[in-house]
Amino acid sequence: MTHEQYLHNLSVPEKKVDVILDTDAYNEIDDQFAIAYLLCSGDRANTRAICAAPFLNSRSKSPCDGMNKSYDEIVKLLDLLHMDVPVYRGSENYLPNETTPVPSDAATFMANMANEYSPENPLYIVAIGAITNVASAILLNPKAMKENTVIVWLGGHSLNWPNTKEFNMYQDIAAARVVFDCGAPVVLLPCGGVVSTFTTTKPELEYWLAGKNPLADYLAKNAIKEAESYAAGKAWSRVIWDVTAVAWLLNDKDRFLAHYQVPSPVAQYDFRYSCDPRRHPITYVYQVKRDALMTDLFTKLAGFEG
Repeated sequence: MTHEQYLHNLSVPEKKVDVILDTDAYNEIDDQFAIAYLLCSGDRANTRAICAAPFLNSRSKSPCDGMNKSYDEIVKLLDLLHMDVPVYRGSENYLPNETTPVPSDAATFMANMANEYSPENPLYIVAIGAITNVASAILLNPKAMKENTVIVWLGGHSLNWPNTKEFNMYQDIAAARVVFDCGAPVVLLPCGGVVSTFTTTKPELEYWLAGKNPLADYLAKNAIKEAESYAAGKAWSRVIWDVTAVAWLLNDKDRFLAHYQVPSPVAQYDFRYSCDPRRHPITYVYQVKRDALMTDLFTKLAGFEG
């Protein structure tokens, strides 16, 4: 890939693109919004597959259990959408080091699909969970993944944050290092300090989505139920930041996201970033235009006719 083409691939896509979405869909309620938003944006994104990513927290017994629950949640969303999209099970654990891929159907699919694309017509991989599946695909097929894909990842915190202890990154530092080091065009959407501004509330969910259609109703009720499980009787807002990674594909004229280029950061194992100005550039999203994006999201979900 020429340097000019590399820089071009760091920019917002100018036409409809092919996409693989990698998601820990059962982890929180925002992945469901991201999946629905992507599939309701078929004029700009052709979804080739959705892959289940591992996660471990109170909602899973192990990374493998989290991945399998995410697989089931993806299938549930596709049923609500009445859409037939291939779904692949991902890694059963996180990357053990920076040289050993974790075998999975998802990683194999990504690695093989990369062969079908080119720098001039790249495959977009949008990752909104721990990034082991993507890192494993890079280790399986480094040349094609570097040359023929654009990796959009929601992970870590802003570069001026005191640490990188964000859910998607702190469980998967080795995988993050593989992605940042591989030389593929990367678009980074940091959580704390950037996409953490993309929040919604109960009145907003009820006004825009509740009762509009089965999909919109499910998303609204699910989000409200989750928030009120810990904040009942209080004023609350709920982040649905995973949507912003999908928004990159739709960000013509920078209508949803503002961004610039920075040297690819080095994710350290002590949960800090190191920066070296000599490293290759990545695209860094630094602002979400919340109202514009939320309006587009809610309009598409409320108007969905499956």
